[in-house]
Amino acid sequence: MTSPQPIPARIIIASRESALALWQARHVRSLLMARYPRLQVDILGMTTEGDRRLEVSLAKIGGKGLFVKELEDALAAGRADIAVHSVKDVPMEVPAGFTLAAIGERADPRDAFVAARDGDLAALPAGARVGTSSLRRECQLRARFPKLRIEPLRGNVPTRLRKLDEGQYDAVILAAAGLKRLGLEDRITRVLPPAECLPAPGQGALGIECLDSRGDLIGLLAALDHGPTRTCVSAERGFSRALSGNCNVPLGAYAELEGSQLRLRGFVGAPDGSRLLSGERRGPAAAAEKLGQSLAENLKQQGALELLAQL
Repeated sequence: MTSPQPIPARIIIASRESALALWQARHVRSLLMARYPRLQVDILGMTTEGDRRLEVSLAKIGGKGLFVKELEDALAAGRADIAVHSVKDVPMEVPAGFTLAAIGERADPRDAFVAARDGDLAALPAGARVGTSSLRRECQLRARFPKLRIEPLRGNVPTRLRKLDEGQYDAVILAAAGLKRLGLEDRITRVLPPAECLPAPGQGALGIECLDSRGDLIGLLAALDHGPTRTCVSAERGFSRALSGNCNVPLGAYAELEGSQLRLRGFVGAPDGSRLLSGERRGPAAAAEKLGQSLAENLKQQGALELLAQL
């Protein structure tokens, strides 16, 4: 029987330097220090390629993996021990040598409508400018509200809100969890239920990554893993992985636990909203990833592969 590996005396967290990413890293640090009072936890702030190239759409420069790769490089080089990510930013295939050792309890997974004035998406006049960084959101918005102008929006959360306040947009769509984590919940005009805007796989959940050779860290991080969230995220990522989901694909997935059963909804569409394929599956929570794969097969039967080939 293998004896447990000793807890390290110090851990360095690699994090992007945006306000939201640093909040997430500090949150994980506080959880670790509460669990292991003698543990020293420091944060290594980094600027990633995705942060530097704000003038270009993520879909055109490699996707959200650009927020992750340089943090992984820091782990591989020994400059940091763990990295904290928004799970929705983590590519569906984690590189060999790395593992998501823990997925924390999920916060609000929904998208938020933030408007310059009170109202709703349906109340916006024709030609109103709505900013979003996501092809997933753009596809769903164009399908439901073809009268709106959907325009690209990059930058961290405060920057996006500033652009709204300056009048560059009439409204923006942001992740509700990010706004709430930064104490900006009062900026939310309306939270969009999944029936109106299906979230990204893993949205609202934090993933903690380390080298898969670090048994000491994997054992230590197990205490932060939230089983129900991991189950839901596994189904969502299984669906996305089976459809080769990435930043270039307008794709959403959302799983909910209902006792021992899991309900999974998913869609894939054309960026202009002209075509949207969706479906739902229910099944045992113990087979979460297979449920995701099953839903993906259902969408393939509807023509998803032909749709994806056009993107």
